Amino acid sequence: MKKQVLTATIIIATLAFLLNACSNRNNEETFSPKFKLIPSEKITFNSFVDCNMAEVWVGDTFRIFPGKYGEDPLWGYARDLKYADGKNAEEVFKSPKENFHSPNMPANAPVGQAGLHGAVWFETVYQSSKDATGKTLYAVYHNENYPQTLPFDAKTGEGYKNEKWPQGLTGETSPAAVCRIGIMKSVDGGKSWENKGIFIEDLNARMILKPHNTSNTFAGGVGDPSAVVSGNYLYLFYGEYGYPGEYKANTYNPKTEWAGQCISIARIALSDLDNPVGKARRWDGKGFNATHNGIGTPVRSLQIPMEQGGGPASAPTNGFHWGPSVSWNTYLNCWVMMMAKSEGKSWKGDKVYISFNKNADLTEGNNSQDWTSPQLVFEKPGYILWYPSLQPLNTQEDIEAKNTCLKLGKKARFFVKRIKPGDDSYASEHIIEFDK
Repeated sequence: MKKQVLTATIIIATLAFLLNACSNRNNEETFSPKFKLIPSEKITFNSFVDCNMAEVWVGDTFRIFPGKYGEDPLWGYARDLKYADGKNAEEVFKSPKENFHSPNMPANAPVGQAGLHGAVWFETVYQSSKDATGKTLYAVYHNENYPQTLPFDAKTGEGYKNEKWPQGLTGETSPAAVCRIGIMKSVDGGKSWENKGIFIEDLNARMILKPHNTSNTFAGGVGDPSAVVSGNYLYLFYGEYGYPGEYKANTYNPKTEWAGQCISIARIALSDLDNPVGKARRWDGKGFNATHNGIGTPVRSLQIPMEQGGGPASAPTNGFHWGPSVSWNTYLNCWVMMMAKSEGKSWKGDKVYISFNKNADLTEGNNSQDWTSPQLVFEKPGYILWYPSLQPLNTQEDIEAKNTCLKLGKKARFFVKRIKPGDDSYASEHIIEFDK
């Protein structure tokens, strides 16, 4: 009798397992959001953009923070980081140039002294839920430095050695930049900012040098981020451009470099944003265990296989996805990621891709890594396309929901930075519509 009961129990358990596996497989197979681009009135943005669009609602005011600020030995000192206001997103995106204002920014510190070094671009703004006024903001910024602005300091391990340094964007004598990611804080709705420091970076040992780095872009580092909140964490999606280990010319392997690059994810507790230095953790393949300057693992489903044209970021002819822009879609009930694709020297590429993640809670298991294979959204031959994003419409629904580039619905504006001789603009010619 006991044997019969045990056999029946095993059969029931086996059937339950198979049914659950079948159900999970069917759920995976049915998770395939649809999308289409609908031609629309062209909107050309009237201020400088070279990054993701950081934006937030402060009360009933929609506020954006495009542009660049700070020292840059390649392009000159920048004062293009601005903010503009409006009653809805479309009104702000159509704002004339004179309606953009400069916030009060922290000064660059002298070379060799602690403080803000290099230029910054705001890429995402997180609005503290603890401030009912909506004026406490944290800007996630992309930061670029060179051996000239952040020379190597043997005591701290920070900075870069000007030895066999790769070429930059403006010619043979120009240096490549190194990108890092930091946090600034505002308590007046973004009209003035205080630097809180760098919270994720790659150190000098991971820079990819001559003769192998020929892309004319970065020596390495982490940058071009987008950030969203899930649970008690701010999740950072960013481009990974360094070598996954110590770079040595005599042991360099392009396949090793490729395996450690693409779009990666780190996270930091919201409670650490006031003091973020050293607090972030990167995904290492099993969990968020790698340190803020350690070696993480990129999202595997977003990598382009080498046999399909993928390759290391330091090479000028290989493909890789970069520049993610992530949003929660209330209609699809999933996360949406837009990304660019580099296919040539100086990160030339004329295509934009999209990926989806069905897990609302990014804190569980490997949910944060569960992205669908990128699909082509948009192509514009003859142009270089950077920093694609989705933006809210001026509909009553989007205004009442206070949607931003971080939270959207069934329809959204598709913007992208497009570059070719005679046309360098951040513009939208389409609305994207999703379907389940």
